[in-house]
Order: sequence, then C-alpha cells, then structure tokens
Amino acid sequence: MSSTPSQRQFDTTRLPRPLHLRWQDLVPLRRHEVALNLGLSAPWLAASLWAASQGWFLLAALCSGAFFLTGLRQAHDCYHASIGVPRQWLDLMLLVLTLTMLCATHAIRHTHLEYHKNPLGEDDTEGRWARQSAWRALVLGPLFSIRTHAQALSTGSANTRRWTWIELALIAGVWLLTIFGGPLWLRYHVIAMMAANALVGFFAVWSVHHGCEADGVFARSERRRWCNWLTVNLLFHIEHHLFPAVPANHLPTLALRLDQAAPQWRGQPVLGKAHRPVQPPTPATAAPR
Repeated sequence: MSSTPSQRQFDTTRLPRPLHLRWQDLVPLRRHEVALNLGLSAPWLAASLWAASQGWFLLAALCSGAFFLTGLRQAHDCYHASIGVPRQWLDLMLLVLTLTMLCATHAIRHTHLEYHKNPLGEDDTEGRWARQSAWRALVLGPLFSIRTHAQALSTGSANTRRWTWIELALIAGVWLLTIFGGPLWLRYHVIAMMAANALVGFFAVWSVHHGCEADGVFARSERRRWCNWLTVNLLFHIEHHLFPAVPANHLPTLALRLDQAAPQWRGQPVLGKAHRPVQPPTPATAAPR
C-alpha cells in the first residue's frame, strides 16, 4: 500500500545526528550580546504597564505580547545556561522572570529539560502536546500549564520542588494583591500574563513539533527573516534541539551551517506548506561522475 503525501513528508528513518557540524565557536557570547539578553524584555514590560496605567489597553496588549515573547527567550536560555551569565545567577534570573511572567520558571525548566532528553518520545510530557489538534492545543492551553507545574512537583528534584513551591507562593501573593485592591496596571498585567501562559503550549510546543515524528526530523524550523526577527529567533527549533548549548543569538548562523552541511535536518517550516526534508544522496542514486 502506498503512503499518502502527508505520510511521505515525515516518513523518514531515524536520522543520525550531525555531530560533524561545527558549533562550539557559537557558544561564547560577547559583552553586548549578554547585555542584550539580560535587558531584552524590560522595555516591553515597562511600556505595557505604563500603557495600562493610562488606560490604553490595545497598546498595552501589544507590548505585553512582546514582553512575554522576549521573556520566554530569556527563560529558555536560562534553562540551557546559554544566556551568558554564571550558573549561580541563573536562579535569580528565573526568579525575576517568575515574578514578571507569573509562571514558575523552575518548574518549567525541569519539564523542558526532560523533554529534551527524548523529544516526542512516549515519555515526553511536554512534547506530547504536539499530538493534539490545533484547536485543542489552543483551547486547552491552561491545562498544559497546569500539567507542566504538576510534573515538576511530582518528578523534579528536591531543589526543583522547593523552588517551585516558593514561586507558586509568590505568584499567589501577586494574585491576592490584585484581588484585594491592586492598582489598575497590576490587575491588567495579571490578566495579560494568564492569557499569555495559556498560549505557551500552542506556540512553544505545538507550532514547532506538530506533524513531526520522534525517529525523523522531530522539530520544525523557520527561515523567513521577518518571522525570526519578530519571534526573537525562537523558531530555529530543530537547530536548538540538535545543539541546545548554542544561545539564541547565534541560531541564525547555526541554521546556515546546518543547511549547508546536513540539509536533511532542516526540517519543516513553522509557517506555510510543509516540504519533504532533503535526503543526502545514496550510492545507488548519486549522480555518476
């Protein structure tokens, strides 16, 4: 029985990882890149809170979206210790992001690193969200966030559980302050972050893994420059999975190297029509000299 076109797009054998690709030189960050990473989300947060205090909620919503997206990149680089600061500072960075993004980032770090061990495998709780239909991944977004935190509390280390409970208590304190007479900008921010956290499963997991298989090209990657600029390089996803130590700053360079040295790993676009991964020529099909 012949396979359908959609099956052929991802029906690849288990691909050997491109270990020959040069990537180690992309790990170090320059001082201005570290400064960019540390301050990436702060202007957007300030702009959103100011706009909300003025009652300009449409502008505030746009700035909040930019803040959460840039905060997501900061947290993600913290998870992989690739943001450019010493490891002993990472807990403080995650704590600040917890208070501003209103999600327990230490819990998310645990589930995210577990998902990196076997992306889309049977034991991948985070990646399992990509098997949902698009509408379910979108509508059931709050459930994804709850499952992420629950997994950290049930399977995380003692240190992870301790940080998660501290962060959940701080988030609960912010909610209580909001309920009992918090200022307008704080009430707005809590609602905006609840909405943003509900979309994480769709944006950060479903969009970059749907239709992929664990034994083939298991993540998508975007090549449109405007799209990667707007999403602060978060959609170079197969590159990130293959070499998670490379900071987001240098993923465009890594993508160029991957396209040239191992095009079969380029994967599928995040936006638009999927294409079949390029396979390297075999001896039987290689053109004669």
